[in-house]
Amino acid sequence: MIASRRPDVLKTTANQINEQAGSERVFGRAVDLRNRGQIESLVSEVNKQFGAIDILINNSGLAVPETVDQITDDGWDKVMETNLRGVMQLARAVLPHMVRNDFGDIVNISSQAGKHGYADVPSYCASKFGLLGYAEALRDHVRKTGANIRVFNLCPGLVDVENSATDAEPKPGFIHVSNMARTLMYALSLDRNVVLEDINVYAR
Repeated sequence: MIASRRPDVLKTTANQINEQAGSERVFGRAVDLRNRGQIESLVSEVNKQFGAIDILINNSGLAVPETVDQITDDGWDKVMETNLRGVMQLARAVLPHMVRNDFGDIVNISSQAGKHGYADVPSYCASKFGLLGYAEALRDHVRKTGANIRVFNLCPGLVDVENSATDAEPKPGFIHVSNMARTLMYALSLDRNVVLEDINVYAR
């Protein structure tokens, strides 16, 4: 199940993946991650349709370019509600299902901006730094409860999301999206008692 605020992008993406797979495996659902009710409805629908939630990939994110001395309340709140609160609400909603099934993986797509500050996107940096802190707390929680749940953070540099075709050449200084997928698949393939906590991926 893939979710986004943009139904047109969801439909196109699902159709492309299903066409490549040769069967209907991907379903799209329009959801605003700033809306708790929509999140809970999404989680309920996924659990009902598939019987379990094995993995959650938090990949939503946006940036509002404002310098530190010109941050607006609206810009700050928009970034925090999407990049940080949305992750927290999704994790909170799926956690009981994963705990009940004693199985799950939660993957957070952070950024190098979660480890380094950049003057032109302070709210984005703050949200990604916060995401890593939240993930660490989440990881500590599942460790203490003994639940068979792993928490991964991918911290990429620049990812060329516009040139995603398999044979596309990424822009200079950018990595191809396939590198993100392969890195994640490797991390998930490790034994259940092994967790790669923060994975840095960037172009040389």
